[in-house]
Amino acid sequence: MTEKKAKIAVLVSGGGTNLQALIDAQNRGELGNGEITCVISSKSDAYALERAKNNGIKTRILIRKDFTDIASYSRAMRDILIEEKVDLIVYAGFMTILDENVCDAFQNKMINVHPALIPSFCGKGFYGLHVHEEALKKGVKVSGATVHFVTAECDAGPIILQKAVDVLENDTPETLQKRIMEQAEWKILPKAVQLFCDGKITVENGRTVIDE
Repeated sequence: MTEKKAKIAVLVSGGGTNLQALIDAQNRGELGNGEITCVISSKSDAYALERAKNNGIKTRILIRKDFTDIASYSRAMRDILIEEKVDLIVYAGFMTILDENVCDAFQNKMINVHPALIPSFCGKGFYGLHVHEEALKKGVKVSGATVHFVTAECDAGPIILQKAVDVLENDTPETLQKRIMEQAEWKILPKAVQLFCDGKITVENGRTVIDE
């Protein structure tokens, strides 16, 4: 008997480059015992939805602006995720911080990739190019990406994987962003998903233990 695959929901808000990295990994058989079964977008015009449709993956839209506050949006998202019977939720450029309604229902079952080496350049306000602008302003020689579990506190969950990327002398926020995506995010996000779906990650005292 083949083992039942873990159902993965990917949350998106924009172009979906990280989603594409996950789809490519899945097509290469690199998500272990996991399968992307649903892509949920906070915007109806997110290009990520096209990427999902092009690969035969179910899509759903839950528009943030349709809800008066984050609590009602989080409850609606939680209900969809329960309805979809998901085992793992992946933030892939998802621009809304969901509250404890979701985080408590899916504790240590939600992961995010952040474009810096946490605890540097993370937390509220640190997203997209802002992260790289601040890294360059500080003159760091190394940046990178972090995959971590999601909690109600922004970027504060247990770290799963990190990968460092050199910062070059003539970098702009845009060139640094691109290099970190290509050299770090697109590699460690699928790897973290595979480790989770293969049951290789445990959380002990707020830290992850990986059984490779």
